[in-house]
Amino acid sequence: MAAQHDPFFRQCINEAALAMPDGIGVVWAARYLGKPTPERVTGVDMLVDLSKQGYRLYLLGAAPGVAEAAGERLQVLAPGLQIAGAYAGSPALAEEDEIIERVRVAQADVLCVAYGAPAQDVWIRRNLARLPVAVAMGVGGSFDFLTGRQQRAPRMMQKLGLEWLYRLYREPWRWRRMLALPKFAIKVVLKGRKTNDT
Repeated sequence: MAAQHDPFFRQCINEAALAMPDGIGVVWAARYLGKPTPERVTGVDMLVDLSKQGYRLYLLGAAPGVAEAAGERLQVLAPGLQIAGAYAGSPALAEEDEIIERVRVAQADVLCVAYGAPAQDVWIRRNLARLPVAVAMGVGGSFDFLTGRQQRAPRMMQKLGLEWLYRLYREPWRWRRMLALPKFAIKVVLKGRKTNDT
């Protein structure tokens, strides 16, 4: 929904080589519109799976020390994983050259950026041509989940597509963000009707 009002963020999403259905609303909308996705894939699940593939990862973002702790946790989950580097950094323009140099020196294969949306997506798109990695991907709050700073919903709630409700319960200040959900649902229904009318 944020991309509806932010043309550059929308461009970032539309030009990405791969966009993952990381929210259950996207999965349900795709199914409703007749273009189902196989499943929901969260940033943290993707990151754990990626860690087991033998790539050298650079972890960028989150609060100071969190990326390093996430790297340690990933090495427990994926023995033999090489963490090329970890740094909190920030999406600020003034830090970009230093961050890119850190990633270059580390010789990482994959850059995992945890600045949250849309900051991580915009940062990746803005720096894509200069990034010395094969893949750069936004991973949202993955580092916080890996390190236990944030808790994921119980498995049953995840399977039922209610992880958003659990996060709202744990972080009631998110209620303003949740106001976008009914707007999203209405847009999906209207798009579905348009598609069926043609």
